Amino acid sequence: MLWDVDYTLVNAGGLGTRLYEVVFRDMFGRELTEVAPKAGRTDRAIILDTLALAGIASPASAVDAFLAALARLSASGTVRADVRAMAGAAAAIDELALTGVRQSVLTGNIRPLAALKLGLAGLGDRLDLEVGAYGDVHEVRASLVPVARLAAWRAYGTDFGGRSTVLVGDTPLDVAAALATGARAVGIATGTYPAASLAAAGAHVVLPDLTDTGLVLAAVTG
Repeated sequence: MLWDVDYTLVNAGGLGTRLYEVVFRDMFGRELTEVAPKAGRTDRAIILDTLALAGIASPASAVDAFLAALARLSASGTVRADVRAMAGAAAAIDELALTGVRQSVLTGNIRPLAALKLGLAGLGDRLDLEVGAYGDVHEVRASLVPVARLAAWRAYGTDFGGRSTVLVGDTPLDVAAALATGARAVGIATGTYPAASLAAAGAHVVLPDLTDTGLVLAAVTG
């Protein structure tokens, strides 16, 4: 099972945008005034578009350096922020673990940023981040799914093809990534998209939030 991070498991209070601003200032010596749309997208895609919006020449050539600087800042231990677990997230993760469900993340965040947010929210030790997939891999979210499946197969010796992989997220792009790779899609209407939008995107199940662990378990196990 692969959880999205932002607005599915945690509310990071704009932490990612603030770190983008710090990295941009350090790299280019001026303030970042606009960040490209983020919901459901990967850091690699967001940064590319953000640099283009900022008028950076050849933005694609600066993306890897930006990602590396973002990773260093996220892992530095100096970042402090009010990151909170979404209601019911910890209990849902724990209940699923009791049933033997293997859990990681499939997130648009790069791994150090995802680990930072989850750690600050008190969820960092509940998930196997080694078998997740992260936002530096590709601009397209669906391309992260085979990366996570391969990592899980190597770690557990189990094939997680088809609907044995479950993606849980709060945006239509989370749903699209699941459908494009044959996975089960569970929409959680805790972000900016209402339940109707997630259902229209093709989610197999849509929940209002994570507070009913019984419903979460049923949605994930089908």
